[in-house]
Amino acid sequence: MLFCITALENMLFGMGNPLLDISAVVDKDFLDKFGLKPNDQILAEDRHKALFEEIVKRNKVEYHAGGSTQNSVKIAQWMLQKPHKVATFFGCIGKDRFGEILKKKAEEAHVDAHYYEQNEEPTGTCAACITGDNRSLVANLAAANCYKKEKHLDLDSNWELVKKAKVYYIAGFFLTVSPESILKVARHASDKNKIFCMNLSAPFISQFFKEPLMEVMPYVDILFGNETEAATFAKELGFETDDIAEIAKKTQNLPKENTKRQRVVVFTQGKDDTVATVGMVTMFPVLDIDQNDIVDTNGAGDAFVGGFLSALVQEHALEECIRAGHYAANVIIRRVGCTFPEKPDYH
Repeated sequence: MLFCITALENMLFGMGNPLLDISAVVDKDFLDKFGLKPNDQILAEDRHKALFEEIVKRNKVEYHAGGSTQNSVKIAQWMLQKPHKVATFFGCIGKDRFGEILKKKAEEAHVDAHYYEQNEEPTGTCAACITGDNRSLVANLAAANCYKKEKHLDLDSNWELVKKAKVYYIAGFFLTVSPESILKVARHASDKNKIFCMNLSAPFISQFFKEPLMEVMPYVDILFGNETEAATFAKELGFETDDIAEIAKKTQNLPKENTKRQRVVVFTQGKDDTVATVGMVTMFPVLDIDQNDIVDTNGAGDAFVGGFLSALVQEHALEECIRAGHYAANVIIRRVGCTFPEKPDYH
């Protein structure tokens, strides 16, 4: 029997861009009307504004609490099952109907979401326009962009929840919104010898938000990313290698504040082995899956992190965290969107 501790309420803290995922089956005319490709991910422009109102009028619309970090903490909670509210989540939403649905969905997922609610912008949404096996994603960050450190994170009641946590996870996407909030949490984790995790999230983060990313990097205990993000990160930092194991090693050796913990770097590579620095660089094969069983790989990265975090809060060894991550990702890619069955079948 592995030694493990029981997860407790608010032990895991996440902060990021909360989006209400809205998925519906549409037709080619709908895609053409809004200039969408069948399989794509884009940020909404002005011409897409009407899309969000129109998609909710379609038949069989599904709503889920989404956004990268919120997806990961939601999966971690699902993997753990009990107690409820192991994960706390902070982010910004609007005071509107979509915001109410998002609150309800987070509650149904047993995530302890404390949103900063404001009137300037509507709740962020991500429309998944499904045609056959394809899905075109259109994200409108809206309110998610409006998170204010001094209006939310700095409030005593909220900061108490931050202090309660032992493990912290923030996706790189949030660097575009509130780097000062990330730094405050990261420094707290470092000072108290707790675990701060981050994700490279997308190539554009390393390319266009390199400065805030590198400001947080000395506080990062565990860094996640996929092979494309790792390659872009290496290029931006002038690593002069495209060997993923070498990139992981060089990333592990970047300057670090809390020297009591060696940085762990975990790079997933889709169906290829996951690369992780466990002292030395080690390869972990993913679970086999028939290509025909893969429905949607979109939430795989978020799911991997969620599974990993569920084992991490129980203080499992790194190998076990990766195994839990692989399991969660394997479940999620068999389904549309970042959704899951009622209970995990994981031992």
